Amino acid sequence: MRIIIKPIITEKMTRQGETLNRYGFFVDRKANKLQIRKAIKDLYGVEVESISTMVVFGKKKSRYTKSGVISGRSSSRKKAIVTLAKGETIDFYSNI
Repeated sequence: MRIIIKPIITEKMTRQGETLNRYGFFVDRKANKLQIRKAIKDLYGVEVESISTMVVFGKKKSRYTKSGVISGRSSSRKKAIVTLAKGETIDFYSNI
């Protein structure tokens, strides 16, 4: 099972990473905080202080086409906001 799907790279999360040492990740829906902590430590080699998780439910989407209205739903996701110990940082842009 792949625990960490991808990091959340937005203006808000970048600012929190610089000031509060918090980083956001989309994670597997079935993963718990202990599994997320171990995956972050293995992948980035940093010490995790705390983790907050939240399930973001999918939004309803609709599109108007020639054949009528097509409606559906985007998939639900789970987010993890990880606070690192003092002196630890994650550099997402080093591999680019």
